[in-house]
Amino acid sequence: MEKSHELELTQMRKSVEKLGFSTEKYGDPTLMRFLIARSMDTDKASKMFVQWLKWRSSLVPNGFVVESEVPDQLEARKIFLQGLSKTGYPVMIVQACKHYPPKDHLQFKKFVVYLLDKTIASAVKGGEIGNEKLIGVLDFQNITYRNVDARGLITGFQFLQVMYVLRNMLKRTLFHVSYIRETEQG
Repeated sequence: MEKSHELELTQMRKSVEKLGFSTEKYGDPTLMRFLIARSMDTDKASKMFVQWLKWRSSLVPNGFVVESEVPDQLEARKIFLQGLSKTGYPVMIVQACKHYPPKDHLQFKKFVVYLLDKTIASAVKGGEIGNEKLIGVLDFQNITYRNVDARGLITGFQFLQVMYVLRNMLKRTLFHVSYIRETEQG
């Protein structure tokens, strides 16, 4: 790690402590994600980190979501982990035709956290690496108007951008989507 990054990490830790929180449980890779997301501005990164800690403790007070908190979403069997890609990123398949706008939006939010936590943890064995990425494949086969959930999409992307601090990665890759079309044979 560069000397300048070490200095910024130290400054960020001090800023977070001034705001009344601790970075004790979090390593340099996690804090670097916040610094990168805020263009290495330690004050902005500290505020974002504290916001993330507050959000995380309010939505996920135990530190993780238990399956019994999201039974309706799990019952739909609409999202599957498919192991790791050749580059080591977890691959998630989402069948859009099995998703319907939720009746309980809080349960859906918890499901998104459950899903992202499980997906990222499937690739990060033993600790944070600072480059926690995932691959999502959206299967739109047999989708109908009833399956479209704009609020759910917004929630998912907000969690990725703000709460999982993947804003810079999303900006660079969100619209570089490849479309794979089935071709009829013979």
